[in-house]
Amino acid sequence: MKQRLESLKQEAVEQLGGVADVAQLNDLRVKYLGKKGALTEILRGMGALSAEERPIIGQVANEVRGVIEALVEEKQAAFDHKETESRLAAEKVDVTLPGRPMTQGSVHPLNQVIQEIEDIFIGMGYRIAEGPEVETDYYNFEALNLPKNHPARDMQDSFYLTEELLMRTHTSPVQVRTMEAMKGEVPVKVICPGRVFRRDDDDATHSFQFHQIEGLVIGEKIRMSDLKGTLLEFTRKMFGSQTQIRLRPSFFPFTEPSVEVDVTCVKCGGDGCRVCKDSGWLEILGSGMVHPRVLEMSGYDPEKYSGFAFGMGMERIAMLKYGVDDIRHFFTNDLRFLQQFSRI
Repeated sequence: MKQRLESLKQEAVEQLGGVADVAQLNDLRVKYLGKKGALTEILRGMGALSAEERPIIGQVANEVRGVIEALVEEKQAAFDHKETESRLAAEKVDVTLPGRPMTQGSVHPLNQVIQEIEDIFIGMGYRIAEGPEVETDYYNFEALNLPKNHPARDMQDSFYLTEELLMRTHTSPVQVRTMEAMKGEVPVKVICPGRVFRRDDDDATHSFQFHQIEGLVIGEKIRMSDLKGTLLEFTRKMFGSQTQIRLRPSFFPFTEPSVEVDVTCVKCGGDGCRVCKDSGWLEILGSGMVHPRVLEMSGYDPEKYSGFAFGMGMERIAMLKYGVDDIRHFFTNDLRFLQQFSRI
């Protein structure tokens, strides 16, 4: 058995000396040192040896194992070093080359418009109020003079979650919650930005999800002229100092009287063009004097207090301001579109 071990050592040394790659090295390691390898096969015969021979053969076997393992480790280290050298050569960096510029993001165009509108109204003394996107039927409709089965509810095709919960169709519920929180105190002067949801068509001018900013003012002797002056100031800061507005009679259940507000066309300045269909005017928002019943339901005496409210779609304002012809551009995350609005 000692002779077999010596022969095995000599054979392994010769084989390992000529190994060409890591795969061949692994094959030889398994061949000589594996659980079913040549050395293990020889050692299985130690049971037939006498008690005096076993320590001697065991010592020889350990020496043979040590020689083979050392040689395997030496070859593995040589292959690792060679691989490292090759990788370093391939990955060499020319430090004299100019650096690559970092690509920076920018504020989304919708957020830019929202921030601009917020700044305008904060400058006029308004504060920002927020509320939940999942609303109760009471706050979304009933407290706004839209009782159940009211035909005007069809104007806002809604996503109902239960019989009493829905995705809010406008940010007007925030106005009601604000009035309730104020407990009849004045003045109330807030804007309510946020996302709203309606079962609407998906086309160039409609989306099931969009953004609104609504405003509310309540106090003593608030008049329609205050509403007109406020909206004129807003539109001139938003679209330019030459902008004019006009108010057209309309209907909203939560305001009386109600008006639609138009601005002179941002493209032609009122002369008439394709954008405004040669009318010189573009519709931007709805508004009106807060309905006495809405005031009363929220804890305000309509005989003592009055107020006005308005609401506008952010996408509509952004489309007019930037000349965007498809509302879907705001939601597709197309960098070719978004990079046009970078402030960097």
